[in-house]
Amino acid sequence: MDPGGLPWKEFSHNLHVGIEPFMVLFSYFAHRRACRDKQNQRRAAIQQLESRFHELITPIDTSILSQPISKLVENVHTGEFTPLTILTAYTKKALAAHAQTNCLSEILVKSAQGWATSSKFDAGNLKEKRNLESLPLAGVPVSLKDTVGVEGYDSCIGYSAWVGKPFPRHSALVRLLLDAGAVPFVKTTIPITLLSFESTSDVFGVTTNPYNKGYSPGGSSGGEAALLAYGGSRVGVGTDVAGSVRVPAHYCGVYSIRSSAQRFLKAGNATSMPGQEGVLPVYSPMARTLEDLDTFWQAVMSMKPWKYDPSVLPIPWRKPDFEGRTSLKWAVIWDDGVVRPSPACHRALNTVVDVLQRNGHSIVAINDPALFGTGLNLAAQLLLADGGKVATKPIRFGEFNDPGMVQAMRMFSLPRPLRILYSWFVRYIYRDPLYADLIAGWHEKPMDEYMKLVAQREEYRLKWFEMWNGSEGDNEKGGDGGWDFILTVPNALPAVPHGGMKDGWKSCGYTFLWNLLMFWVFKLDYSAGVMPITHVNSVLDRLAPRFAPRNAIEKGAYTAYDPVSMSGLPVGVQVVGRRLEEEKVMEGMKIIEGLLAKEGIQYEGIKI
Repeated sequence: MDPGGLPWKEFSHNLHVGIEPFMVLFSYFAHRRACRDKQNQRRAAIQQLESRFHELITPIDTSILSQPISKLVENVHTGEFTPLTILTAYTKKALAAHAQTNCLSEILVKSAQGWATSSKFDAGNLKEKRNLESLPLAGVPVSLKDTVGVEGYDSCIGYSAWVGKPFPRHSALVRLLLDAGAVPFVKTTIPITLLSFESTSDVFGVTTNPYNKGYSPGGSSGGEAALLAYGGSRVGVGTDVAGSVRVPAHYCGVYSIRSSAQRFLKAGNATSMPGQEGVLPVYSPMARTLEDLDTFWQAVMSMKPWKYDPSVLPIPWRKPDFEGRTSLKWAVIWDDGVVRPSPACHRALNTVVDVLQRNGHSIVAINDPALFGTGLNLAAQLLLADGGKVATKPIRFGEFNDPGMVQAMRMFSLPRPLRILYSWFVRYIYRDPLYADLIAGWHEKPMDEYMKLVAQREEYRLKWFEMWNGSEGDNEKGGDGGWDFILTVPNALPAVPHGGMKDGWKSCGYTFLWNLLMFWVFKLDYSAGVMPITHVNSVLDRLAPRFAPRNAIEKGAYTAYDPVSMSGLPVGVQVVGRRLEEEKVMEGMKIIEGLLAKEGIQYEGIKI
């Protein structure tokens, strides 16, 4: 009994009821304070930089910004430029990019100045051949997604609860970069939870597309793509679990190769879903040009990343052998049967297919809508098998969540009988079995159901393995196999307008599919690259007059498609290779870019 005569259980319940509103208010005010503190900290970090970083960009700066990273490295080794001079030019441009797009999360420049003036860059040291080989990224400024762990800096991923919790030590990636002579200098914005093709949070605000402020730069590596497209960095590192480096590359007109699992470093970084292995996330480079992407990949591999991160396989960079082959076999996915590519994205894919055919390459279409729909359903269930609990747990009361994730969490909150009824209604009244299957599986999974999904995933990967090898005999579905690459769009649409994920959050199959196959256990682990091809054209890319969505997912995606408003936005294609074939995917992208250039078709990005 308590002093007032109430039983303790009832007293504690009343106390809890009285405290709960107070705790909610405390959470909200703590959230607002953390957002204010982080934005003030970012602003102060910029304002307190030395005056050299705030000066106008000079002709020398422009010369530096226009050089590929291989040339920057050469100039550092010969003494033409110092790493500090290069850092100054890129910091100026990065701050200009941030002013235009709000793409920076952490300003590492003060630390970068120390790294750029390290004794390893002394003239005497640089002249030694062994240092030329051991410093393959000498003086190269590298931007990093906010998740990357850098000692002394936050990796809050847009959660206000994680503000003011700096990493105690560098991640494996940062240690390798510093040893290679690179100079990490900024971190870039992301969406809260990392589960969106937009990049918005209360902590950092809205990041915009450098081609059009009304549109998203993609996500979750959206800030990275915006910075690269603007010219504020030449090379950076993002992460990918459902297309998070490839979709931003597509939205912003830059290059990326999403690595196979266990090929690129990932240890020691932040994540919104620790322990999630149903669809494994990976770290992967992004770059302003294909040449820079190639140079960076080779430099990182030359540093033997498996000595920094035990999860990385000890495989050096290998040159693909196409000797004596004038014709490669490209399998094309024109339509995944879920969301057909928009006219703009179809035109980009068709441009690449046409140029390959004109130059003697073999093209075969993959046509199996049921296979793609199964993949999307499996990937969605595996990624959020916990009902989204882990990714949303750090979110405080009143904190913004991505509109797509809001829709997803509402689906999870439906009582099971209502979900079954809703699924039945969609299947038999709306006659949309694809969306009905997605609804039916949209719930938290007990362990036995999760294990069943993993088994289904293995069967699904075997199906693709057989198709690629040619053991599937149905030629109409592309089953003649023996492909060198798969070609498809990175996403059905170009960049979405801000808030577009509210209706389009389910439209991610063209990238998500390969992540489902990219798992470290058996058989398949596909690498996939994205490269820009063209821009949206308001005349050429109009929808057909009688266009009608085939299902609810396609309908939601196409609410955002407007070729007039989208005019000028970048459009890319996706090149898919087999497990641990990043080098081969790179070569495939080089073949495409070379053939397009030969015919006078060259992508034009934002001028430096």
